[in-house]
Amino acid sequence: MSMLARTPLYDLHRELGAKFVAFAGYEMPLHYPSGILAEHRWCRGKAALFDVSHMGQIALRGAEAASALERLVPGDILGLPSGRARYTLFTDETGGILDDLIVTNAEDHLFLVVNAARKAEDLEHLRRHLEPRCRVEPIADRVLLALQGPAAAEVLARLAPRCLELRFMHAAEFEVGGVLCRVSRTGYTGEDGFEISAPAEAARDLARALLAAEEVRPAGLGARDTLRLEAGLCLYGHDIDRTTSPVEAGLGWTIGKRRRERGDFPGAERILRELREGPARRLVGLRPDGRAPARAGAAILADGRPVGRVTSGGYGPTVDAPIALGYVPASLASPGTRVELAVRGRSEPACVVPLPFVPHRYVR
Repeated sequence: MSMLARTPLYDLHRELGAKFVAFAGYEMPLHYPSGILAEHRWCRGKAALFDVSHMGQIALRGAEAASALERLVPGDILGLPSGRARYTLFTDETGGILDDLIVTNAEDHLFLVVNAARKAEDLEHLRRHLEPRCRVEPIADRVLLALQGPAAAEVLARLAPRCLELRFMHAAEFEVGGVLCRVSRTGYTGEDGFEISAPAEAARDLARALLAAEEVRPAGLGARDTLRLEAGLCLYGHDIDRTTSPVEAGLGWTIGKRRRERGDFPGAERILRELREGPARRLVGLRPDGRAPARAGAAILADGRPVGRVTSGGYGPTVDAPIALGYVPASLASPGTRVELAVRGRSEPACVVPLPFVPHRYVR
């Protein structure tokens, strides 16, 4: 893994005993000595600290930044109030998803967080389509920390009382332990929590200050994946990609009324048609009857014939059962529908269930 990039917290992860894995070109902690299961449960019960500095942070500057970005996404960016964040998608002309991202109105610019595996492509995509209408600036020398769990607000408030002013999908810039940071009440676990963009030089001290709280333990990519799966949150490259549309993926809610009326975003013809008529297939939650998990790529069967595939799957520690996401024909997408999953060469019975598997606990 010597050719992989490392985040500014790499040495701290090693000190904490992390097991590393290659992910999106980075050497990232998969888990710490306590293991994925313990980290998952700790996040659900108290608070976990994730290093997500591999994600891309980008600033769009200029008076036309919001209107320019709307050329590439179906979300309402012009109507995004100052200090608010919005989940949206880069779509292509066929209605496929190029990436999902969070856009924050940071008053004098737009602050974007994009997926690690797509950040180089996203940056080129933005520059090709938006410059010179606005300036596209990758934000270097920053870390991104995610403090997630029911104790996250109490812990962060000891270092930054202003965090309690934020609600879900709100953001502001203020000091955290004496370090000026951009803090958003967002996350990827289904729990309450915060994402903290901080200067790289302050990363280790800030992470140590958060980990010093008895309610906080470090967590790696393994727990991050099981937590987001239980929360029914899509992972780019698995549950969404250029072959899936926002409506198929259950993300039609990201497209505001004004954008639907104008239809001036990439792939609008297909996406608006699917919003009106319904898509041919849908992303659904799946619960196998047995204890064997179905992994990504497993066939979904109906009456013995393949009708779809699992896009994410594994054991859900909170529900104490195997769970999965996958695409099925719209006629099979209703909760309660019986299907089979191809697991270890056998067809295992399963049921379509509502998402999420675990209720979200965002503070709105």
